Amino acid sequence: MAVDQMDVVDFVSTAENGDCHLTISDHLEWEGNDDHMLILQDKLNRYLAFIESGELVEKFPDVAGKRIIIDVRFMHAPTNLGFEFLSRIGKSIDEAGYGFEYKMLRKMIN
Repeated sequence: MAVDQMDVVDFVSTAENGDCHLTISDHLEWEGNDDHMLILQDKLNRYLAFIESGELVEKFPDVAGKRIIIDVRFMHAPTNLGFEFLSRIGKSIDEAGYGFEYKMLRKMIN
């Protein structure tokens, strides 16, 4: 499951505090990938539709009434333009009543 698989919710989990996290796994490079923001925006919109349609609660009834956070985990660090995009999209998601978080995954070295 990954950011470019539009019809899949990558991960759904519940934090110890009860928040419901919908996580996007983003493996795409930012440098030289002009489509990255568009792909991520499409995936985020699909997640919002999954929440707002009631499908999230239908599939996971235990999350009803819980705070919902959309969480993106990046394999590669965003560019400056990428961080600006994340700031704007985060404000929009917050205004819709949901949380938004993102974090870099640490690369494993063999």
